[in-house]
Amino acid sequence: MLQKSVQVNQNKINFYFNASFKQLKQLVNVQSTFIITDANVYALHKSAFKNWKTIVIAAGESNKNLATVQLIIEQLIELKADRTATIIGVGGGVVTDITGFVASIYMRGVAFGFVPTTLLAMVDASIGGKNGVDWNLYKNIIGTIRQPSFLLYDTTFLNTLPELEWQNGFAEIIKHACIKNAAMFTMLEKVNPAALKKNKLQLNQLIQKNVQIKMAVVKNDENEKGERKLLNFGHTLGHAIENEYGLSHGHAVAVGVHYAALLSQQILGFKKAEAVSNLLTKFGLPTTFSFNTEKVMQMLQMDKKRQQAEVHYILLEKIGKGVILPIPLKDLEKMYTQLS
Repeated sequence: MLQKSVQVNQNKINFYFNASFKQLKQLVNVQSTFIITDANVYALHKSAFKNWKTIVIAAGESNKNLATVQLIIEQLIELKADRTATIIGVGGGVVTDITGFVASIYMRGVAFGFVPTTLLAMVDASIGGKNGVDWNLYKNIIGTIRQPSFLLYDTTFLNTLPELEWQNGFAEIIKHACIKNAAMFTMLEKVNPAALKKNKLQLNQLIQKNVQIKMAVVKNDENEKGERKLLNFGHTLGHAIENEYGLSHGHAVAVGVHYAALLSQQILGFKKAEAVSNLLTKFGLPTTFSFNTEKVMQMLQMDKKRQQAEVHYILLEKIGKGVILPIPLKDLEKMYTQLS
């Protein structure tokens, strides 16, 4: 087990890489620890939860809401969880988002940690302290920013990962490469995706690199006043079509990344839009999707990145260098209409 620590403001976050879920009991007091997982993870790894106080929630983004939060809180009360409790989310991004939110509000805040079980959660969703739930069609509009005490990485959970979930994770990895790491982009262009999934050493190194990229940004801008906005590359359009059409997160982000690359070409003279598209395709991700521009623009009216009549859009000057550019909504609507 490799431990690395990052200080974000007053909070120290410990990352335990190359770890085993069995080592969790070395990090917490089992008696005062409460695990939250979903039905899918629980069914696949039921024996791992033996002797842990476990709350199982329904799986899927449709359950990332206040009703689920209420159910969890009721069970925590029933289990007599007090202020000394540690709550641990074991699962993908939906589980970690909900767990962090519950831990932030239960008894005005208790300690929490994560054991991410999907590639998406390992490289992105569980990192950075954003916790929350959706409200109707609006993603993560209710939430907090509060850092977990630790994250434990056991890549054996990936052995049961469906292909779609691999794609979801690689969409965020490609996003990180586009905005922050040209060397990683080049490596991804050269690597064989099928071989990468089976190469535990290379996969662990890739996960650690993505954690490092994201945490370097979060450390400098925890509350998303500036640089952290770069992490929304591909997510402006991505979140809108994910919500409106029910695409998986990774597929929606991939389409958003492709369109952002095209906008970067149109506005900033970005020269590698085709390379971005080719890399997405190589990892089994879509680059186009037929959407209703009017409906997407209605979704953007409630996007957290919108300020007044503008959206802070993330574009690329070059591979490895993302920039934040305010674009008026009316101009963006014209561009989407042209591109689609």
